[in-house]
Amino acid sequence: MYFNLNQFELDRLSELKNSEILATGGTGFFGRWILEFVLYLNNKYNFNIKLYLLARNDNIEINEIAKQSRNIFFIKNDIRNIKELPENINYVIHAACTPDNIWHINNPIETMNIISIGTKQLLDGIIKLENVKKVINLSSGQIYGNSAYKKIKENSFGALDCFSVKSIYSESKRYSEALCKAYETFYRLPIVQVRPFSFIGPFMSLQKPWAINNFIHDAIKFKKIKIVGNGKPIRSYMYPTDMIEWLFGILVSQNHNNTYNLGSDEGVSLENLALVIRDILGNRIDIEILNMNDNDDVFLPDIEFAKKELDVDTKVNFKEALKKTIKWNIDK
Repeated sequence: MYFNLNQFELDRLSELKNSEILATGGTGFFGRWILEFVLYLNNKYNFNIKLYLLARNDNIEINEIAKQSRNIFFIKNDIRNIKELPENINYVIHAACTPDNIWHINNPIETMNIISIGTKQLLDGIIKLENVKKVINLSSGQIYGNSAYKKIKENSFGALDCFSVKSIYSESKRYSEALCKAYETFYRLPIVQVRPFSFIGPFMSLQKPWAINNFIHDAIKFKKIKIVGNGKPIRSYMYPTDMIEWLFGILVSQNHNNTYNLGSDEGVSLENLALVIRDILGNRIDIEILNMNDNDDVFLPDIEFAKKELDVDTKVNFKEALKKTIKWNIDK
């Protein structure tokens, strides 16, 4: 069991009992953890939540879970083709489109279409519903661009190079936020913008093109950990139990139309990340710093606003998150 809620947290979530939730990107990392949390609330505390997971690709495991549960429903469809949504939906979590930057670069037009057209199709469906209490649009911490701030606040915007294919995802997510603001203003939809940063934990593929995934993969296989740059860039990694508890805290919050960073503010350099992975595994694993670039950027969220407004905190620190992730990947 992944979750351990106290009584205050359970009481706060009690309004979700007998509700209906729609999550787009239902087979992705967020979708899988939304599923795990709803199963936890239903099975342990009888919340009786109906969860609809929308995704264009099949997932055998999620399909099996849906078949075995009377409250879990898998909808196979491309979000861009959605015409109607289940009529009694109360909450929507829009998590469609992978954050995989390699995929974005190889599929730039598809990336823009999924985010722009998909978000519009979803919003057009939502405005037809009568019982929607909250919509969460999962944007991205990447929309901040080249911020000069060590910890990025919700208003700390920097520059984005719109002529670079590397900005396709970020620019599209900025557009999705603007589109949501238009629907919020015109249709009075209760939309909250959430900007995820970086995460690590169970159900995340180690084949994803991010340094921490590559480091863990190579270390488990007793390969050399190779740091392409100088090892100085600083990142943070939130464990998904914190991620999902914050997300559901936003669902039931009385604060509407806000914007929140979602992530950990416990920074670690890529070099130290490699060292901690080696220490956890307790094996002789070589670390090579290739120094192919001099990048020393910092990508850390300022989460003080979210902590204050939502009365949440991070329960799992970086090293514990790393230990849990490594153990899950070894045991699976």
